[in-house]
Order: sequence, then structure tokens, then C-alpha cells
Amino acid sequence: MRWVKSGTAAFRKGLAETRMRGFSESAKVSAAVAEIVARVRTEGDAAVAEYTLRFDGFDPRKKGFAVSRREMDAAWKRTPRPLKESLSFAAARIEAFHAHQAQTGYTAEIPGALLGQRVIPVSRAGAYVPGGKAAYPSTLLMNAIPARVAGVREVIAACPAPGGKIPDVVLAAARIAGVSAVFRVGGAQAIAALAFGTESVPKADVVVGPGNSYVTEAKRQVYGIVGIDMLAGPSELAVLADGSANAAYVAADLLSQAEHDEDAFVALVTDSAALSRKVEAELLRQAKTLPRREILSASLSRAKGFLVRGLKEGIETVNAIAPEHLSIMVENPWSALEGIRNAGTAFLGPYSPVAVGDYVAGINHTLPTGGAAAFSSPLGVSNFLKRMNVVSYQIRALTADAPHVARLAGKEGLVAHARAVLKRIEREA
Repeated sequence: MRWVKSGTAAFRKGLAETRMRGFSESAKVSAAVAEIVARVRTEGDAAVAEYTLRFDGFDPRKKGFAVSRREMDAAWKRTPRPLKESLSFAAARIEAFHAHQAQTGYTAEIPGALLGQRVIPVSRAGAYVPGGKAAYPSTLLMNAIPARVAGVREVIAACPAPGGKIPDVVLAAARIAGVSAVFRVGGAQAIAALAFGTESVPKADVVVGPGNSYVTEAKRQVYGIVGIDMLAGPSELAVLADGSANAAYVAADLLSQAEHDEDAFVALVTDSAALSRKVEAELLRQAKTLPRREILSASLSRAKGFLVRGLKEGIETVNAIAPEHLSIMVENPWSALEGIRNAGTAFLGPYSPVAVGDYVAGINHTLPTGGAAAFSSPLGVSNFLKRMNVVSYQIRALTADAPHVARLAGKEGLVAHARAVLKRIEREA
């Protein structure tokens, strides 16, 4: 962990570098994804199959793009009962939490007119579930269940399937989440297929879910054709701690996020030099007992340590970082939370490890990264809803408002706008 001290040029530089972590320009990735997106748009299944054969080693035209009901049932039977119970437990928590996010429309009256807004779920949502190196059933639950709570009629999922095989636990999660169909397609080609639709993959209205740089770039390029949740990057955690924090707990949380991949971002913000030394020692000690030592070594080599002059400056530093996950381990975490504006999810106190949020707390673990917590929110029910305005005027209200419409439209040179109102007034006069 590279430490910088408040008030120094190194501190300012370190914070500036941290703010830019979400900015990425890769001409190679952008060009590769643009080609994939263009080919899937024009060639459909043929292009998806070619890329799937190249990257995942099988032809979905032979094995089937969609996982069959028989395969789903077999995977369910093979999944151990305790694991199914844990998936069901997590799903129930996620559904209960997101049920509070349900939205309804409203109406408002002005003299002679009724105004309102309808809230309507999209018709079909696509959930992307990362795979290949590991299985992520929790991500499927997090992406699909809010859509179902929102009232989306059809929720489909796409997941990389090396050799044509999607892990049983992911298929079990799909069954619990009420997913309509699972497609064994991953990468940028999956995002393009969900955005445009192919002969075998139906077009979605919204595509959600994290992925690698190619998946993220594909979401960026198809946005506007389809709605997306966010451009999620590598996992992040910032810990705000004072001298009262348990160094072992701080280190354990940092390691839990650092083990995701080499690009994971972790940081410790503290006003206690003594704690910083204890955490460094704990990181070394605990890392030795963990299996992903190479990944941990790579991510921790870029970890940031900010030694601040007090809690107030610590809070300001956290807000500047705008982390995906924030662990607050200070003497009065609820008081500190009052000053936090920018974080995807805040975990308060020594007994709220980030891992509970990743799995069973019920909150969504698809969160803004790269500083996007300064302007965006966790995945939720609202990502699957759209709003429609409603206007119903009576003639007396139109007559009263007509002069203002005509005056403003005239100022903008839009004569037909004014005439559309005035003709109605003239007719009723």
C-alpha cells in the first residue's frame, strides 16, 4: 500500500490519480468491440456464433443458444440442497429490500387541467452475468430480481459458457430468480445480441450487469439503442477508519475486495498513523493464508493509503474518491455517515463486512465504480422502469394558457406551435 500524507504534494497527486481511475481509453478495445457490435447487428446469429466459437470454444448453433429446460432441471437436481437454501435465502432478502423501491405514478391538478405521470416497467430486461474464470450466481440474483420486482414481464440472462457449459449454480440461481431464458453467450457479442436482437436472442429494452472491459465498452457503444444500468469497472473499497478501528477487520475487508482481480482498487483513509502500521502488518499476515496470492499482490501494489489530519478531512477525502464500497470504522460511524455524499454502499461499524452486502444483506451489489458514485446510484428497481407524462386540458385552461404559449413559441420562431393552440381557441370562441 502506497501511503501519502495530508498537506503534501504527494497527497494531492495521489488523490488526483484516484479520481481518474474510472477514465479509460483503449483504442484497441474500442475498435475490437465496434467490429463485434457492427457484425452482430448485421449478421445476427452467425456473428455471435463465430465469436463464441473463437472465445469460448463451442458453436451455439450446434449446442443451442439457449439452455434447454431439461438442462435447467438437471442442473437444479445436481445443485446441493444447502447451496440451494443459501441462494433462496439471498433471493428472499434481495426481493424484500427492493420491494421498498416500488414506484407509482401521480396526478396533479391545475385549474381546468389534469397532469400526471405513469410509471411503467420495460417489457424485456437482459441480465449479463460474468463467467469464464468463475461462477457468479449472486450477480444473477442481483440483476434479475429487481427487474421482476419492477414488474418486467420477461427477464433473460446471458452468461459466458466455455465449452458450452454454464455452471449449475448459475442455472439454479436463474431458476430461483424467475429468469425466462438463459443464453450461453458472453462478451461484447452477448451485449450486442441483447441490444439488437438476433434470430435466437430476443432484443432487450434494458441491459444490466457487470463485465470485463470489452463488455463495458460494448454497453457504452449500444447505449441509446438499449438502456443500460451503468459502466461498471473493477471492484473497489475505501475504508474510513480512526484509531478505534480493529486493524484485523480493516485488513480483512481490504483483502476481500482486492482478491476480485488484479485491477481491483482498495484504499484506506485514516487519521491514525498507528492504525496504518497495524493494517499493513495484518495485510501481510492474512494474505499469506489466502489462495489468490498473485492477484492480491498485484492489486495491493496499487492500493492507496491516505493519512489525514482528522475525521473531517477523511470524509472530504472519501467524497473525492467516491468509492463503490465504503467501510466506515470510526468511533461514531452514524455521525460520520452524515457527511458522506459519494459512495455506492456504506457499511457501518466493525460488524458490517462488505461481504454481507455482496451476498445476503439484500442490498444490490451492482454499484457505480470509478468515481461514478458522485452522480449515479446502485442498480435497483428504477433501472427497469420508465415514466410517461400525461396531460389533459379542458378548453378553459387552454384559453387561459394560450397567450403564454403563443408568446413563447413566437419568440422561438415556432409559428405552428402557437397556431396549434390558437386554432382550438378560435374554434371554441
